[in-house]
Amino acid sequence: MPQIYLCFLWHMHQPFYKDLVSGVYKLPWTRMHALKDYYGMVRTLEEFPRIRQTFNLVPSMIAQVDEYASGQAIDPFLEMALKPAETLTAEDRAFLLRHSFYSDPQQMIYRYPRYGELYATWQSQKTAGAVNLFGTHELRDLQMWSQLAWFDEEFQAHDPEVRSWIERGRNFTLGDQRRMGEKQRELLGEVLPQYKKLVTAGQIEISTTPYYHPILPLLCDSNIAAVAHPNVPLPPRFRYPQDARRQLVLAREFIARHFGAAPVGLWPSEGSVSDEVFGIAAETGFSWAATDSGVLNRTVGRAVPVDGLYRPYRWRQKDHKLSVIFRDHFLSDLIGFVYSKMDASAAASDFLRRIRENSSGILSSGRDALVPIILDGENAWEYYYRNGRPFLRELYRQISDDAGMSAVTVSEALRQLAPEPLDRIFPGSWINANFDVWIGAEEDNQAWTQLLRARQTFDTAATLSEKARRMALEELLIAEGSDWCWWYGPEHDSANREEFDQLYRSHLANVYRFLNLSPPEELSRPILRVMLPEVQIEPCGPISPVIDGEVTSYFEWLGAGTYRVDGRSGSMHGKKFLIQEVQFGTDGNSLYLRVDFHPGYEHELDGMEARLTVETPDEKKISRAALLFSDGRVDVKEQALAIESGTGAAPPIECAFSRVLEARLSLAAMGIARGSGLKCQFSLWQGGLPMDAVPQQGWLSMQTTDPSELGA
Repeated sequence: MPQIYLCFLWHMHQPFYKDLVSGVYKLPWTRMHALKDYYGMVRTLEEFPRIRQTFNLVPSMIAQVDEYASGQAIDPFLEMALKPAETLTAEDRAFLLRHSFYSDPQQMIYRYPRYGELYATWQSQKTAGAVNLFGTHELRDLQMWSQLAWFDEEFQAHDPEVRSWIERGRNFTLGDQRRMGEKQRELLGEVLPQYKKLVTAGQIEISTTPYYHPILPLLCDSNIAAVAHPNVPLPPRFRYPQDARRQLVLAREFIARHFGAAPVGLWPSEGSVSDEVFGIAAETGFSWAATDSGVLNRTVGRAVPVDGLYRPYRWRQKDHKLSVIFRDHFLSDLIGFVYSKMDASAAASDFLRRIRENSSGILSSGRDALVPIILDGENAWEYYYRNGRPFLRELYRQISDDAGMSAVTVSEALRQLAPEPLDRIFPGSWINANFDVWIGAEEDNQAWTQLLRARQTFDTAATLSEKARRMALEELLIAEGSDWCWWYGPEHDSANREEFDQLYRSHLANVYRFLNLSPPEELSRPILRVMLPEVQIEPCGPISPVIDGEVTSYFEWLGAGTYRVDGRSGSMHGKKFLIQEVQFGTDGNSLYLRVDFHPGYEHELDGMEARLTVETPDEKKISRAALLFSDGRVDVKEQALAIESGTGAAPPIECAFSRVLEARLSLAAMGIARGSGLKCQFSLWQGGLPMDAVPQQGWLSMQTTDPSELGA
């Protein structure tokens, strides 16, 4: 009977945060994700022996985990968490407060009552200005919780010491701090043995990525970016295919040393491929590679249906050949960005239902279906309930119970299905089948220009000691990594963008230092430009717009509150922002809402449902409304108001959609008295799945609904 072969490939990666000159780790994320994700993702599989998967391990990440486990890593973030709270200086306290709340508030901070208290106190302190609300006890508790929240679910549930800290929650001691640091090292030492255990058992396959995670096609020839995006502004040409080869060779050698066999599978960084890259990969010993469905579409010049997507391919040019699979972009992104907002069982059922529906035609024709699900194996989970483990367990349970579905490694799937021939591959990445995230923007191009100058300097430098040249080359290979340009340009944002910028320039400066040369002055200046964050402004005057879906007049919404969306994503790319701006206000009788969508996305709204939730600040009265977009208009689908609507002339809810979405909701029907405050949320749903929301966290708020008090 034809089967569905599910190929999960979890990509485990963090940038190389260590400065080779000082030996100091400039950011703590490898350690934090090793505690929270790397161990538990494979440990969970042991509960489901029928589930086999592929884990893509980036060597530079594993090397860092190794160093942490051995106790050799110098990490100022961990040192600050372990420093006696009594001895913290004002500078120490500022550092601690800045770097202790990076976790997702909903799932990783407020999950723990004491951590939530400390977060709220920090917010109050920022509002109060210089007032110091943290004493010694608060600081020590914060030092502990900034680490404990990142301990894996397995450790929180089954390690007696970790569990006791979680249950106690507060009033930690200096001994607790010291032991927590020792515990981290012990637990980090369990990460790689867990992978080796499941490799030996045959339950997982290890694939890899070039050593420092570079965009291989751009290393081979940066001008290739113009194939996918003609006329894109490009920096001076960077062409070092020998570096691409070296990154691949180093990766295979590293994995072979750690796991006893060289990997045959390759997830090229960010799914970035080209014919030249495939040729080098085949020459260096890889037998299969994976990339995105968007690349397949551009390779064949059309949108490929699932019949073409759910099968393997065999790329061949001259004497080189490579098996290739293409990730289901839509389904992979559902796990990355959508299912975190849903109940675990409902999300798992929805995911498998979609796979069965997609595969039904293939199976009925007598052919097996290969479904590649490929995504980041770490960053998504902090937005899930309990780090995504309930979702994964439910997903694995349902797969295990389905006789028509098998979760297998990529190599196992390739042995089961005959490939389709492929004589070329379009040069692109998993993001829009181009390289725009990493090259073309002003910041990106400046970074590439500085990399090229350092690389050329290395080529022409006078003869030095072998060690000096080796260290300079390693710094170049680190600087070739994709992560630096991930944060340059307009696409992504992070609280650590400045640190990433500084670290990139430090790696390049170290090239010159190891070559006994003075780094150029340009490396002392930031590459980053100022970015505009999200904006939320409360109403400052009364409004009474006409609800017609048109921008009838500039003055219609003058005085409204504004929420302007920050459309940059973070470490996970792929979040779709449909909403550009929301305006809201009142005339004392009604709440008015206007939603502006990003140009070009209006056509995607058809069939979507808009949901609006309004609450009083004390949450005593809650009203909800659902609006349905259809055929270029919008209608009220359902309403649940705090007070039953009467038979007055004006309906409790009005809405219209043309250029913008406009809505009016009666304050009286929502049980909101004139002058009281309110808070609201707006979200978009499609097929029962959440697609976008404003705000992403929290509420839009109005302190008063009395027009005479607005702006006072």
